[in-house]
Amino acid sequence: MKHALRKILGAIALVGAAQASHAADVTLRFHQFLPPQATIPSIAIKPWAEKVEKESGGRIKVQRFDSMALGGKPPELFDQAKDGIVDIVWTVLGYTPGRFPKTEAFELPFTTGLAEPGSRAFQEFVEKYAMDEFKDVHLIAVHVHGPGLFHSVTPITKLEDLKGMKVRGGSRVVNIMLEQLGAVPVGMPVPAVSEALSKGVIQATTIPWEVVPALKVEQLAKNSTGFSGNKGLYTQTFAVAMNKAAYDKLPPDLKKVIDNNSGMVAAAMFGKAMDEGDKRGLAVATKAGNNIITLSPEETARWKRVANGTRAIWYKEVASKGLDGQKLAADADALVEKYSKK
Repeated sequence: MKHALRKILGAIALVGAAQASHAADVTLRFHQFLPPQATIPSIAIKPWAEKVEKESGGRIKVQRFDSMALGGKPPELFDQAKDGIVDIVWTVLGYTPGRFPKTEAFELPFTTGLAEPGSRAFQEFVEKYAMDEFKDVHLIAVHVHGPGLFHSVTPITKLEDLKGMKVRGGSRVVNIMLEQLGAVPVGMPVPAVSEALSKGVIQATTIPWEVVPALKVEQLAKNSTGFSGNKGLYTQTFAVAMNKAAYDKLPPDLKKVIDNNSGMVAAAMFGKAMDEGDKRGLAVATKAGNNIITLSPEETARWKRVANGTRAIWYKEVASKGLDGQKLAADADALVEKYSKK
């Protein structure tokens, strides 16, 4: 019996040793605000995490926490990464108004269209002009969504339909634009949109197609209004940011794994996911029989003329911070044009 017991204990020890040999050296907690079935969690964060794990030979484990599962509110995510409460976050830069003034150049009306080229342009823009705004974190990548449009309870077929309408805006710049257009902006993070629509707190929301299915917006706002041309009315900007200490303590070979999945590679990956999500969201709304409106070129031009008043306001605001808003906006437009041609 003693011999048998020794064999059993030996086998247990071998199993334990084998498990230990396959255990990750580093576990990174990745926190974000949307449910797991939403576009970015399902077709960007998940494959990004799996790629990092595979390329690290299993030495990095990425634990994904959706829907603010680790606590806090969406506007707190950037500071959660900065302060080491979590290791990595995905967040909307506009959720912390005034914190990223240079990146707001990409939020100006009719700046971007498709998300993949727009995200490449935004990544280059940040690397050239705005890395100081991310000095408190290790920046993995930035990106944008696809063409911005409205989803509303009643149809929006002309500029006048927006007058006095309570519309959710996702950032300071978007809210300025909504005011210029005659709407009443109601700021809130995107997870609050469904309840706000169902309770009548808002009559419309500014979100791209990709997030519509996750929030079931197609059931709550049966009208969607987009614009002629290759640009959306507005843009939200996003970042994947890592705690600096969590990155710094990685050994060189594991830092290289993170680096290889950062920058332009990651920006394009997240942008492409947004474009794929837009296709899915549009398909869901179409299947639901919703009223999908594309404003004519003439009507779109009216919106552009009014919305562009946002630029003058923004130029004045950022000038008080010592920034040349006109140059930043011109550089943003040039980079979007550059990547849209590729």
